[in-house]
Amino acid sequence: MPDEPKNNQNQKNQPPGDQKPDNKIPVSAWVWWALLLILLLWNVMVFWPMLGSEPASAEIPYSVFVQQVEQGNVKQVEIQGDRIQGEFEKAIPWTPENPTGFLGLAKTEATPQATPTTSSNQASTTIHAFKTTYPAVVGDAELMALLKAHDVEIQVKPPANPVWVSLLVQWLPLLLFFVLLGWMANRGMMGQAGGMFSFGKARARKYVGEATGVTFDDVAGAEEAKRDLMEVVDFLRNPQKYHEIGARIPRGVLLVGPPGTGKTLLAKAVAGEADVPFFSISASEFVEMFVGVGASRVRDLFAQAKAEAPSIIFIDELDAVGRRRGAGLGAVNDEREQTLNQLLVEMDGFDASEEVIVLAATNRPDVLDPALLRPGRFDRQVTVGLPDFQGRLGILKIHTRHLKLADDVDLEIIAAATPGFSGADLANLCNEAALIAARNNRKVVIMDDFYEAQDKIILGGARTLLLSEEDRKVIAYHEGGHTIVAWFTREADPVIKVTIIPRGRALGVTEQLPAKDQYNLSKSYLLARLAVMLGGRTAEEVVFNEITTGAENDLVEATKLARRMVTRWGMSELGLVAFQTDEEQPFLGYELATGRDYSEATAARIDKAIQSLLDDRHRYATQLIHQHRDKLDALAQALLERETIDAAELEKILGPRPEGARHTPAIPGSEGIPASVSG
Repeated sequence: MPDEPKNNQNQKNQPPGDQKPDNKIPVSAWVWWALLLILLLWNVMVFWPMLGSEPASAEIPYSVFVQQVEQGNVKQVEIQGDRIQGEFEKAIPWTPENPTGFLGLAKTEATPQATPTTSSNQASTTIHAFKTTYPAVVGDAELMALLKAHDVEIQVKPPANPVWVSLLVQWLPLLLFFVLLGWMANRGMMGQAGGMFSFGKARARKYVGEATGVTFDDVAGAEEAKRDLMEVVDFLRNPQKYHEIGARIPRGVLLVGPPGTGKTLLAKAVAGEADVPFFSISASEFVEMFVGVGASRVRDLFAQAKAEAPSIIFIDELDAVGRRRGAGLGAVNDEREQTLNQLLVEMDGFDASEEVIVLAATNRPDVLDPALLRPGRFDRQVTVGLPDFQGRLGILKIHTRHLKLADDVDLEIIAAATPGFSGADLANLCNEAALIAARNNRKVVIMDDFYEAQDKIILGGARTLLLSEEDRKVIAYHEGGHTIVAWFTREADPVIKVTIIPRGRALGVTEQLPAKDQYNLSKSYLLARLAVMLGGRTAEEVVFNEITTGAENDLVEATKLARRMVTRWGMSELGLVAFQTDEEQPFLGYELATGRDYSEATAARIDKAIQSLLDDRHRYATQLIHQHRDKLDALAQALLERETIDAAELEKILGPRPEGARHTPAIPGSEGIPASVSG
């Protein structure tokens, strides 16, 4: 029998606005508030006697004080700032109701028995202590001379702050500290994630139901991945159906694909479709400088998800903690590996009845530890690849919904011109086009804005360089060499634009666009690409009998492609052998431990095969350029005059392409995202 749902099940799938906040104050909050109250009571007990400890004295006018000093009736004084207080030798009569405070004082020695004549409604008394304030116009020297002349005992103290000021200065910081602790405790930060005492708490962001704001309708270009993930949605919507038949719900689903293909977006869409709590966290957030923190956060994250089951845990960039163990040169028992071990334990320790699914995303599945990928942990791998034409069209429709498009914008043409673009690239393309339209003070986005955005994304912004005529001529022939080889090679992608306007790091660009999406590349096509890459350097040799550094990137890319053809794809005289390359083993520790699986003699043969392949393509490019030297001169002259030549003008200059050559679908303006770019 399946387990009964938990008591809090009815509250889990409520939208955030419908959930009642938990107003209970944690026990730690009462403790801190009690300490704060004790502190305040102690301060009152300490300072209350000080507030009432000042001796009883009467405020007398300064003139009366001077009079009594002159009569020798002042015993001692204490001066503190502009305040004077002291004692008389003999008490003097004082009447509070009298504005002067004294009645009938003659310039004779006052005696305690002297009783001045007063009206019947005035009461008088005698005082021994007094206090007064002397005016600023009276200098200290004059006052001191008067007091010394009559042998008055003098005490001088620095000006004192009031008692409440001393209390504020001494105890306010401590009071604020306790108030801060109480506020933190009241918010539950002593026991919840995100606080200064909660290093071991998971910092996952929780979304409930449609709070992710994403459903499968917001995802395009990944139809196969959506179909695979719809099963996960059904697991979460109807878990009892699978429990009753005895099936075990998959523990984990790993989303694999290049950057920008929408792996995170798909995970959010699963949560939005399933209408269950969604805990999102990056793998890098598990690891801190403190040992054991990552493992503690993993435990806390899974505890939260189990309490909210059915739920989803999404770990982005899983390779941050899931890399193969024991691959380093130093100690292997580091914090990252402890975190990985705890993740393995948690994923394998689910109760069969717990509806918690772990979604994770990575673009480096080759570096993950094998223990993560075995059944029972990540049972399924869903590949999220680059979108095809229909996928790109759907993505463009989504990202242009909020844009004001002109009538000439054709999304099908843009989709056809952007092979190899990911969803993130297409989103950036739409945004760049909108920014260009706004910068040009247009109210709508036109097709030319998309063309300009394409060039800016792929090639970089146009640069204004003051090049000499000699440099411009070298660049024109270099780009013309790429174009001649591509134009007259049947297997090469057609050229759609040539420019000698500097863009990004390139001084000139030759753009090619394939006729369709390609998933399986033939040897003849790859050989054609090699020849096109070497065409610019070859043109410099033929025309100027000199070479420059402008072909650096061409040579680097050509060498990489030739090495793959020889070592990975068996396209050389070495036969059907795939040799290990540095791209297959990303860990230095394993590379040093295993070494190469072929001899030095074989390595020399590989180098010779790569060199032979490049030399053969160089000879082919040289032959084509000699054969079409007149067309190369005409193209270079046109580039020097107009700087940019499109496909239509290229056909007028170079003539038609060879019979059976690849052709690009008609694209207005003949400008699009290139499949390959030669600089």
